Amino acid sequence: MTELSFDEDGVDVVYQGTEFRLEKSLIEEATEKSYPDVTDHEVLKIVEESPDLTGEPRRVQDILRT
Repeated sequence: MTELSFDEDGVDVVYQGTEFRLEKSLIEEATEKSYPDVTDHEVLKIVEESPDLTGEPRRVQDILRT
């Protein structure tokens, strides 16, 4: 299972036991969207080849508000 931890500057990721960081600018370039409008599902697609996308996608903007 992939773990994503969002903050204002990017996402900390744990994928198959490996921890790394996706910076905001890299996510914006990969999705061609502004960071607040990117969804958690879109970030998962950057990390995993065939992610299990269950539940409703949540925008970064909404995740950071909670």
